[in-house]
Amino acid sequence: MANETPPLFGKTRFLEGLIDEFLDKIAEGVIVGELGLKAYLCGSEEETVCLERLNQLTEIKRRCSELRRTIVTMLYTEMLLPDARGDVLRLLGSLFALLDDMGDDFEELMIVQPQRLPEFGTDFAELTAMAIRGVQAVLVAARTFFRTPAAVRDHLNEVRVFEDETDRLAYKLKRRIVAADLSFEQRTLLRETAAMLDALADKAENIGDDLSIFAIKRSL
Repeated sequence: MANETPPLFGKTRFLEGLIDEFLDKIAEGVIVGELGLKAYLCGSEEETVCLERLNQLTEIKRRCSELRRTIVTMLYTEMLLPDARGDVLRLLGSLFALLDDMGDDFEELMIVQPQRLPEFGTDFAELTAMAIRGVQAVLVAARTFFRTPAAVRDHLNEVRVFEDETDRLAYKLKRRIVAADLSFEQRTLLRETAAMLDALADKAENIGDDLSIFAIKRSL
């Protein structure tokens, strides 16, 4: 179609490759983070396995940080993508911050170590999976932004649906935790963990809101 928005990249294929690698590493980090969170919260693995996942995630974050710095340098020193530079930098920064927060939350979980209770294992598994689906959906939307900006909105509705469902599951779990026969400290730690997972989906939705604006600007 004559009025179709062109891809963001023209001849900047090396930059395109860097951004693809960055998005790949973010996606890998999200998967590792999910596996680690479930391993701890569902009580299915020894602590050493959880720590291995945390170390994996830390290394992935390091690589993502390196890639982001390289991309920023290229965008400015070679004057690439001048019309979309600000939006691209904000998007990459937000995605890295999301993974960084996920890693920090996982690390905090391994420090405070709320009691792992079998009766909440399924609930935490469902909540974690739903929050991660929201994060993965916004990653798909981000990839689409660089290829076919007009199609971004097709993926953003999924982000909102997953965020709404995460809210519902978090509310249900927090009510169960508060009603449980546990010490105040344990109830607080478990409730904060549920809130932390809920917040991941909220952050993904916020990135999705930004993406919708970026895509509209690209189509003008």
